[in-house]
Amino acid sequence: MQYVLGIDQSTQGTKAILVDEEGIIIGRADRSHEQIINEQGWVSHNLEEIYQNVLLAVQDVVEKTGINKDNILTIGISNQRETTAIWEANGKPLNKAIVWQCSRAKDIAANLQDHADLIKKKTGLQLSPYFPAAKMTWLLKNTPGLKDIQIKDIRLGTMDSWLIYRMTHGKFHVTDYSNASRTQLFDIQKLCWDEEICNLFQVPMNCLPQVHDSDSEFGETDLEGFFTKPIPIHSALGDSHAALFGQGCHKSGMTKTTYGTGSSIMMNTGENCVASRHGLVTSLAWGIHGKVNYVLEGNINYTGAVITWLKDDVKLIESPAETDALAKQAKEQDQTVLIPAFSGLSAPYWCNDAKAMLYGMTRTTGRNEIVKAALNSIALQIQAVLSAMQKDSGMELIELRVDGGPTRNDYLMQAQSNLSQLTVAISEIEELSALGAAYMAGISMGLYELDTLFTANKRKYYQPDMSSEVRQQILDTWEEAISVVVK
Repeated sequence: MQYVLGIDQSTQGTKAILVDEEGIIIGRADRSHEQIINEQGWVSHNLEEIYQNVLLAVQDVVEKTGINKDNILTIGISNQRETTAIWEANGKPLNKAIVWQCSRAKDIAANLQDHADLIKKKTGLQLSPYFPAAKMTWLLKNTPGLKDIQIKDIRLGTMDSWLIYRMTHGKFHVTDYSNASRTQLFDIQKLCWDEEICNLFQVPMNCLPQVHDSDSEFGETDLEGFFTKPIPIHSALGDSHAALFGQGCHKSGMTKTTYGTGSSIMMNTGENCVASRHGLVTSLAWGIHGKVNYVLEGNINYTGAVITWLKDDVKLIESPAETDALAKQAKEQDQTVLIPAFSGLSAPYWCNDAKAMLYGMTRTTGRNEIVKAALNSIALQIQAVLSAMQKDSGMELIELRVDGGPTRNDYLMQAQSNLSQLTVAISEIEELSALGAAYMAGISMGLYELDTLFTANKRKYYQPDMSSEVRQQILDTWEEAISVVVK
């Protein structure tokens, strides 16, 4: 039996999965890492901690399953996308990674506002501190001791590049098309780093990784001696792109949402590069065998993180599992809306200065109603993106494929179906980012066949059951609240 190792390095932690020759996950191991948040609200990760957690997660899953590690054929990697790292040629981190949620580089982005149209035209991305370009500028300007290091010895990249660099002992400074397209430095039609935009952000191009197809060989690794022989890394994908692939959304018009700390809503537009006119971004889905697919995408900062806020900050719940029953017990007539703009609003509103707000409360609004408003805020943000997607693409959506921990919440999934007027199809597989990367690696090595691999994924379905009048009232109240915070 041969196996594929999938590694998903995500915002909250790192998971490793083992997939057998039938494409079935036989084991999973997780390692969480510290969320470093300072008094200014900056969000950072420790790069060395994350790399060590990759090593530990792989060791854990091999030990749990009891497989012969020499039978691992290949490795696929998915990663939290816009989180940005800087390190030295010797592999030493020069600073903490700036997490995708962090808006510390907003002034850098604001100073380039006159170039926003050019940047959007070439990169497909709305000018925003959300993306790595401004984060890289910040790191180059604010990393202590950087002036003593030669430019040729500085490495910049997203988390896939950092991990591959360390896993290959510094032999490969690389990334794939999906991750490169999210940096705001990459021309998504010419498929290369854009010199003009790199100059605008003052990012030296020779610090950036080489860009390859997502199913390329990204070097070999023995994981610091854990493997007796080097194993090829045969896929690298941003986590949302890996989930799109793992969901089987390989054809134009197919759409998925990943519910995590934030959410990525992504529509495959095939080889057609669709420019958004309604607040979305255009990125590369992946590159396979020399051909790229494009996506329309909307990213939301706070979806699953809203539930974390309920638990950790306002302490209305002790466990995320409580939210389902509490929301169902809320008063039906209560119209309270939560706008979770804790670090501004991203797609499709793009308002960095927006503040979070509870809107429309009455004297009878209580715990249940606030929990319901929090869950609705997740579905309503996603619906706003889906609406923009249909306008941009001219395609009518019928089904939304979804994945991630919050999909276990019955109230949230029914609300998503009702507010979006779509069939919501939940994959029974939670680990779709890791699985998508593993599948791509296995396909590239000839272990799997694309046409037969995805047929076994069973799904649970939700259908709309809300009246059009009630739905419209909820949407109208949401827009009223949005108009208060987005000016």
